[in-house]
Amino acid sequence: MRFYRHGENIALWSRLLKKHTAFVVLLALFLTSLPREGRAIEHEPMLSQVYHADIQVNGWWMSEKLDGVRAYWDGEALYSKNGVLLYPPAEFTAALPPFALEGELWGGRGTFEDTLSTVLRKEAHPGWLTLEYAVFDVPQARGNFEDRVHKARLWFEQHRSRYTFLVEQIPVSDAAHLASHLDEVVAQGGEGLMVRDPHAEYAPGRSTSILKVKRFEDAEATVVGHTPGAGRNSGRLGALRVENSIGLEFKIGSGFSDAQRQNPPPVGAVITYKYHGHYQSGIPKFPVFLRVRMDAEL
Repeated sequence: MRFYRHGENIALWSRLLKKHTAFVVLLALFLTSLPREGRAIEHEPMLSQVYHADIQVNGWWMSEKLDGVRAYWDGEALYSKNGVLLYPPAEFTAALPPFALEGELWGGRGTFEDTLSTVLRKEAHPGWLTLEYAVFDVPQARGNFEDRVHKARLWFEQHRSRYTFLVEQIPVSDAAHLASHLDEVVAQGGEGLMVRDPHAEYAPGRSTSILKVKRFEDAEATVVGHTPGAGRNSGRLGALRVENSIGLEFKIGSGFSDAQRQNPPPVGAVITYKYHGHYQSGIPKFPVFLRVRMDAEL
């Protein structure tokens, strides 16, 4: 292998650049001419862990956990957390900034299925105008969470929209304050809370600086079979047989509507269930079906 001296390095790179300039220009033109769905985005979101009572969160900021569809605005277009292009009408995104945002597409408490069906359509349509984009972070901004929220606040003070709002952040006084606010949100039909360390920088992946606070734990599992019912459920679903992410198989027999028992989630479907701790075997205690996770790939 030949090693080049400093001057030779400069000359070498100069020749390579001239040789390949035409190719680079053509490649750039090709990429910018691609339709949006032909482009990839590289963004790993910051994800929460689960809050436990022994974790100290005094001075952190809490907000309602909105049960919607997480969305990433890259300054030009809107994507799901997994990089799937979404198709909001221009009116919906008109007030969004030229910098990246993270938030939740939300139609109100108890409207997750309707929100999901709205954003899954691969075309702009008026249904989007029943939703709001609830912004909770500015992932590419410098500084800690407080700094990033401040940047978003300054923008939206000058660019107001009926379709976008900044999620309210409330400082946590102590554990009793957190529990009281959780009770208030749940009583109003909310799902739970998120608490964030205002001094933490943005860190992709699971982070101890964002915690999910709920009355119960939840998780996903894959349907591997159906158990027939008895008594009033004779002739329809009795329980789902599911397998969780670590390969444990167990049954979920409660939480289903009559319609869901008549037409249960098929084998291979990903479902969300809630539970209260684990047995020594690792199997969740008292699992209850919540919903089919139709947005598993979104």
